[in-house]
Amino acid sequence: MKSWLATAVSLVACGCSQTGTETITTSPQKALEPITGRQALQYTHGSARFWAQDAQPITVRSINLDQLKAVDGKAGAWEIDYVSAQMARARTYTWSAVEIGDSVHKGVFRGPEEVWQGLHGQQRPFVSEALTIDTPQALQTAVANSTNYLKKPYSKPQVTFLLESTPRFPNPVWRVLWGTSVGSAEYAVIVDSVTGALLGKN
Repeated sequence: MKSWLATAVSLVACGCSQTGTETITTSPQKALEPITGRQALQYTHGSARFWAQDAQPITVRSINLDQLKAVDGKAGAWEIDYVSAQMARARTYTWSAVEIGDSVHKGVFRGPEEVWQGLHGQQRPFVSEALTIDTPQALQTAVANSTNYLKKPYSKPQVTFLLESTPRFPNPVWRVLWGTSVGSAEYAVIVDSVTGALLGKN
């Protein structure tokens, strides 16, 4: 038994001396994939509730990246504004599939606190459970009801998604925008985030 143990120890020691210069390589970190608006809300919700237990989203916006094109209702980056009525504060959280300089950070990133003065404008906080219709479904509805616009023979802007709740509609709505904002969009379609119903287009 002692002779066998001595031989085994000798073999292990020999093996260690032979592999002491072994180089360990790691594969490069894989870029994240584009995600939907509901996924972006889910990914940031926990961090927002850690900041403020009563935190509620007030807007969800997609960010179009040159490095990672949006596809099928999914975007490479999202910006979600949360508010806390108890703290009278607001905070923006972002999610991005890639790191781009100092402005866009990979994964979930928390911005600075700002003063929130409550319900003085059109936008209202809403509960995340109200988001049953996700961006791929909202896009399908928008495309199906935008035939005349889409068949015009020129290049269209990228689609931007905006989720908000206003007194105009009983539920939060997705604004599917061909453009970067409500004011500058070439065309826009409004879809109910709870029922999926078409509420307007222009």
